[in-house]
Amino acid sequence: MWYDVDFKKLAILLLPTALRKAKVVAFAQALLSPIADLHYSWKQKRIADWYKIEHTGQVCYLRKVLNDALDVSERRIYISDGNAFPRKYIYTRAENKPVFLGKMFIYQNSEYTNTGVDFIVYAPTEIMATKINELNALITYYKLASKRYKVQPI
Repeated sequence: MWYDVDFKKLAILLLPTALRKAKVVAFAQALLSPIADLHYSWKQKRIADWYKIEHTGQVCYLRKVLNDALDVSERRIYISDGNAFPRKYIYTRAENKPVFLGKMFIYQNSEYTNTGVDFIVYAPTEIMATKINELNALITYYKLASKRYKVQPI
């Protein structure tokens, strides 16, 4: 590709043939070593940027990014849909609606429909204890702006 440059070879090729002696070649390569280091760091940044471009907020890509960054060997982080329980209301006698409650469960406010989270990220407890900020930063970077999430320990 156009960005793959071998600066050691370039230093030799740009010298006139009469000056291609060991000391002159070493001097030319020493002069080009800061540029080679800068080029190497640019290539690493380019690879990191392409990684960010290629991965989106889809569940499969988000799970891959989280496992690549935080749980490389065991890949235990996974994502599921958020809870969306319908709300149950208790009516007064004046409203002339049924008051019978039946069997009810009490949920957190974030678990109800249209007020809760859109997806839940399940992560091992050791990752949550040590790298919770990095986990939240990665999720926030890759998720869509309108989506809400919650992190739960496994």
